[in-house]
Amino acid sequence: MKPIDSIGFLELNSIAKGIETVDYMLKAANTNLLMAKASCPGKYYIMLSGDVDSVERSIQVGSELGGRYVVGELVIPRVSPAVIRAVNMSDIPEQVLAVGVLEYYSAVGSIIAADCAIKAADVQLISIQLGTGIAGKSFVVLTGDVDAVETAVEAGAQAAKEEALMINKVVLPNPRKELVESLIQ
Repeated sequence: MKPIDSIGFLELNSIAKGIETVDYMLKAANTNLLMAKASCPGKYYIMLSGDVDSVERSIQVGSELGGRYVVGELVIPRVSPAVIRAVNMSDIPEQVLAVGVLEYYSAVGSIIAADCAIKAADVQLISIQLGTGIAGKSFVVLTGDVDAVETAVEAGAQAAKEEALMINKVVLPNPRKELVESLIQ
């Protein structure tokens, strides 16, 4: 697999159409499948990586084929590798001074917010939860010192406001260890 330059993400509200769509997307351009899975409540998520042109072509094909079932899409050039690790559930850092959480009604919002947040301040992504078992909602969890977390949360919130409806955002200084551990279970 090539190094990840860009990612594309497609969110559909039909599992069957999602499975069909991912096949066409992979055949449309030279991209790598990072994730294709059914989620709550009956959504299907597809995440691809590759060079910008290939990812854009795959997303275009997926969007056209998915049609009325597409509820979110995005392409992020020069995506932070931390976003990919966080989607795949990363480890808890040894020292957690503050925790920030951004919560959205769609997976697209969390991915956009996470990428912008990690680029805006010296923070570490703990996880990006993409709707499984939480009624299709998604959320980003990040950590760093309090000022950095506040900056990152605000940047993430601003970046995703055009693409997704935010539910809530919080910054917790000095969270208890048990809380932090519960965030990746």
